[in-house]
Amino acid sequence: MTISERIFDFMEKRGMSQIEFSEKTGIPQSTISDWKRKKTNPTAKKLTVICSVLDITPNELLLEEVAPYKNDTTEYLIVTRGTERYELLAEFDKMGKKEKERLLGYMAALTCVNEDSFV
Repeated sequence: MTISERIFDFMEKRGMSQIEFSEKTGIPQSTISDWKRKKTNPTAKKLTVICSVLDITPNELLLEEVAPYKNDTTEYLIVTRGTERYELLAEFDKMGKKEKERLLGYMAALTCVNEDSFV
């Protein structure tokens, strides 16, 4: 499923029309229509406002599945993309304070560097 297909899926679940979505995001209706008609995706710059309007996280929009996982003491999110699985929080919990800060800084830098990576 493409990002734009996921957007339309979330819009439908919220009973939101393309017109309403356009008004709330400030994205022209013609652009939203192109996502559906041409099966293109929004630019990275628009993802924040899209997620805000749809009341979802970027992970919910970009990843195929986010499922809870519990072990004896801690609840984690297992993020699935295709057949690959990542135990993000479990690995993050194993890190020291400096490693965590470095990783969070790297993640913040990635969002700035790749702003135009989507069509």
